[in-house]
Amino acid sequence: MPSPPDVEIMTIGDELLYGQVVDTNSAFMGQELAKIGLRVRQISSVSDRADEIVAALDQARQRAQVVLITGGLGPTKDDLTKHVLARYFGSELVMHEPTLAHVTEFFRKFNRPMLDVNRQQALVPAACEVLFNAVGTAPGMWFEDQGTVFVSMPGVPFEMKKLMLDHVLPRLQSRFELAPIEHVVVMTVGLGESFLAEKIADWENALPANVKLAYLPTLGSVRLRLTGTQDGRPDLRPRMLALLPALREHIGDYIFAEEETSLEAAIGRLLLDKTLTLGTAESCTGGLVAQRITSVAGASAYFLGGVVAYSNGLKTQLLGVREETLAAHGAVSEAAVREMAEGTRARLGVAVAVATSGIAGPGGGTPTKPVGTMWLACATPGGTVTRQINFDRGRDLNVSYTAQSTLALLWQQLRAL
Repeated sequence: MPSPPDVEIMTIGDELLYGQVVDTNSAFMGQELAKIGLRVRQISSVSDRADEIVAALDQARQRAQVVLITGGLGPTKDDLTKHVLARYFGSELVMHEPTLAHVTEFFRKFNRPMLDVNRQQALVPAACEVLFNAVGTAPGMWFEDQGTVFVSMPGVPFEMKKLMLDHVLPRLQSRFELAPIEHVVVMTVGLGESFLAEKIADWENALPANVKLAYLPTLGSVRLRLTGTQDGRPDLRPRMLALLPALREHIGDYIFAEEETSLEAAIGRLLLDKTLTLGTAESCTGGLVAQRITSVAGASAYFLGGVVAYSNGLKTQLLGVREETLAAHGAVSEAAVREMAEGTRARLGVAVAVATSGIAGPGGGTPTKPVGTMWLACATPGGTVTRQINFDRGRDLNVSYTAQSTLALLWQQLRAL
């Protein structure tokens, strides 16, 4: 089987370069291309300047046999992509009647006047194959020139996704002989990347030649991604899944899922499986733990509620933290966070409760309790476990890491029940 073509993604728009819009299109395209056996070799972002778009096209065709372009297909003057592509391929713009009929109906359906600039959306380079955009007015365009495929799509994410799924991916599969790539994902928490690598070194070294392991760390978690390429034998994915039992022997205590999922979703499944209810008490995290728990659809089946008790007075009034505890140890202490969790469990009537208290910064630290000092607690029917973490990477990261660490502690305690 011949090697699959190299793919380059080109995003067009000053808003991307200014950071006003985040490029989610490339991530989606990369994921979907991988499913059919195509790998993205490069991603480029280009401004809304004709000369720079042309230069980027020239460079891309030197590196890739497939160039996927998004952006610059709107009706305004700064949308140059269609005009540049027409000149680039030595073609004139012509009216595509099926697209014009679609655009006309689009505006009629929404009872909006159709301006001349909207009508011009149906102009396309004569050299392209038009890809019907069922959810927008700018059609996709497929070009083939000197062995390279160029595909232009709108930058609006839902329009691009529809075109990719309905037209671009099927055409690429027909145009090239492709062997699908398989991915198996294992989600871990509680060990950093280097510690994980050390624990599974012998397992990683024994992987088959056609299976590669990637470490993808995020704040407080590491995703392990196995990527398998076809080796002429059947059942690639089952053979990859058969590698996981040996991995569990090494790091089973740190694996919270063997699929692409979140820690809060894994916690939700545990709570449902064990028919347990959950409540939260938060100070330094300001409700972020509760927000993450409730971001999972169906969380109402196990999450009863939470309290954000920022002041000492509310910790005492709402959660039952004793004034003597606060006077003797302060709010950022093992004793206080223990009483927060146990008070939440008693007063909210939940089976399990977690609590956070800490100094997120940038101010508020002392020599004995510097910024980044955080205390966590998890109260369950089996008792209360506390943990201190010291993490100072700025206020936002301090809060995010504390929430992640609290969820990790909760997951560990739920597994033990």
